[in-house]
Amino acid sequence: MYTRYSPLRIFVRRTFVVTVGVVTFPVMMFTAMETRSRLYSYLHRVWLKTSTKPVWLTQTELAAQHLY
Repeated sequence: MYTRYSPLRIFVRRTFVVTVGVVTFPVMMFTAMETRSRLYSYLHRVWLKTSTKPVWLTQTELAAQHLY
């Protein structure tokens, strides 16, 4: 149903996240907390995404495994 991304695609996505995080860090130090948290939340979702499955669904399944 969901397809996994290739390791190359995951590597490129994570390289993009690190690059954007490093480049925007000096600017984000002087912006509002709401803007900063929104950007880093987005980058966190991009980092975690390894397939076409939504990140929230993956996290929910992992949480259920920890509980039961």
